[in-house]
Amino acid sequence: MVADHVLVERAQNGDTASFSELVLRHQKALLRLAFRVVGDLALAQDVVQESFMKAYTKLGAFEGRSAFKSWVFQITLNTAKNKLRGRNPEVVNIEKTHIADNSDFEGDILNGDLKLMIQSEVQKLPDKQRTALSLRIFEDLSFAEIAEIMKCPYDTAKANYRHALMKLRHNLGDQDQLRIFLRSDSKPHMEADA
Repeated sequence: MVADHVLVERAQNGDTASFSELVLRHQKALLRLAFRVVGDLALAQDVVQESFMKAYTKLGAFEGRSAFKSWVFQITLNTAKNKLRGRNPEVVNIEKTHIADNSDFEGDILNGDLKLMIQSEVQKLPDKQRTALSLRIFEDLSFAEIAEIMKCPYDTAKANYRHALMKLRHNLGDQDQLRIFLRSDSKPHMEADA
């Protein structure tokens, strides 16, 4: 597989197929991020499309000081936040949000309710904490990448993530259920990477 930086260099030299490959490579992760910020699939798709258009038009200015992935995540995060500013405060209706559930039939109702409850609590987190948590848990990004995307120091990104986890644990009470949820949607090492 061709590395992102090689594809970026080719795209900067006019190879649109290389940029198309970058889009294919990153669009799902960006859609997940945008959805977690705006809470609406159609709007999230618009955010991703707009973000790729911005990335394409600004590709000549991309100097490679950061990874392309971090750069395009940052563009998407900023675009999603800007979309939210122009909308009504009632952005996310958690009752209408579908969350995939791979559990046994007997546990479907309990797990579905638990996931809805956790998603609701995640939406209540302050913006920076919710962003750090989403990037870490759902996108499996390092704290260095999160710091780069959020334009903050490494320790701040890490602190936002930790504070988000502490608030969720405090608000949800049952840490075992929270741990099960976090591990079902992420890799098991998430909390260990401190």
